[in-house]
Parts: sequence; C-alpha cells; structure tokens
Amino acid sequence: MGKQPFFLHQLLVVVLALFVSPTRSDDWLPATATFYGGADASDTMGGACGYGDLYEQGYGVNNAALSTALFNDGASCGQCYVIRCDSSKTGWCKPGSSNFVVVSATNFCPPNWELPNGGWCGPPRPHFDMSQPAWETIGIYSAGIIPVLYQRVKCWRSGGVRFTIAGFDHFYMVLITNVAGSGSIQSMAVKGANTDWIPMYRNWGANWHCLAGGLVGQSLSFALVSTGGQNIVFQDVVPAWWQFGQTFTTYQNFDY
Repeated sequence: MGKQPFFLHQLLVVVLALFVSPTRSDDWLPATATFYGGADASDTMGGACGYGDLYEQGYGVNNAALSTALFNDGASCGQCYVIRCDSSKTGWCKPGSSNFVVVSATNFCPPNWELPNGGWCGPPRPHFDMSQPAWETIGIYSAGIIPVLYQRVKCWRSGGVRFTIAGFDHFYMVLITNVAGSGSIQSMAVKGANTDWIPMYRNWGANWHCLAGGLVGQSLSFALVSTGGQNIVFQDVVPAWWQFGQTFTTYQNFDY
C-alpha cells in the first residue's frame, strides 16, 4: 500500500469526520497533546505497538503515542480517538468550527519523555503525543502543547485484518494489524490443521505469541475477540506453505 495523494488523504479525513463527529458534549474527556515525528511524520514509523511502516499497515500519518494512563500496556494499540483542541482553555487552537482530528494509537509515550518528574506522559495524566500533521490540524505549531478534549471512536479500515507471522522453532509470534471496529484485540487463539485451539498471549504491543510444536507445515486459523466483544474466526487464512516473516491479508474485519 503506497502513500495516498494529499487530496485523497484530505477526502478520507472529511469522510471520517461524518462518522465520528460527536453529538454529546458530556462524552468528552480532558487531556493534553504535543507532537513529534517531523512535518512528514516519518519518525512516527515503528513504535511500541510493532506496526512498523504505518502506511504499509494502513494507519497513515494520523497517529499518536499514548501516555501511560491510556496505553494500557499495549492493549490500546490500534484504538481510534477523536481529539479537538480545548479553546475554552487556550488561544492556541487552529481556527475553525470543525477543529478535530481522528488518530490511531500506534506508539507509547514514555513517562519521562517530555519533562522530568513524570513529564506529560507520566501517570495519571492522559496525554497524546501526536504526529505533527495530525497535531497541526487542531493546534498552532508554536504552541508546542495544548489542552484537548477526546473521545474513543470506532475505527474505519480499508480491507480485512492482517496477520504477520514471526518466531522460530516452537515459538510463534503474530502481529495483528488493520483492525477495524474497536481497533484492538482482547484475546486470541491459533489452530493448526491438525491441532486443537492453542491460546495466544500478548507479547508486546499488537504482537501475540504462543509456545507450541508442529504448526510449521500446517494451515492456520485464528480466533480473535475484539475489545468491543466481537468474536471472529479467521478459518484457514494462512496456507500450509507459510514461512516466518510473511503477512497474510483477510477479507474479514470487525464492526465493534
């Protein structure tokens, strides 16, 4: 998946806005926001969720690193948030009535990243260290940090869930990407063509692992439960000829 032309990216933002524009003012929660990664967001690639190239994985430049209070030890990876600058508390908001942006959680902001003694990302502060392009949608560059209001919203992804297999011998690790709906996974299991279901456990970020024998040479199925509670079985999505390092794309995705 290549980088989208700018006009297509802007069109996607407008379409997303139609879906996520909130109607209840009491649903907004307070937080703060900074930015990192440069004007092209190139330094936001990689990160503590394990997604690597965010364009290739379908997340683009509208992303954010979450503070300790929001990251939840990686369980929040992939979740989506609508964020707007809190104009009642600052004069550094970008002018405009539709002053909000939707971001995906793709990284962790360490507790001491911005300032000593806990910094902006330290507990219990909810904080978004956003990509610069996303941040400048709602804030004026010279502000550096702004108070914001946020809500968690449904994720809209193009295509199905993707599985990238890593590991060696009897250690299997699977990176889950492009998750729609709640955007994140609550639990997961794998089944070989000749095995029972084997529970998998979060290793780090969006990577899940298990210790098992004999899965090499078998087609693989995955059973996932989203953090929204939806259960999907991805039957035989990995063919028997799979190798470590390969990614397999599906046609199924989550609604919630």
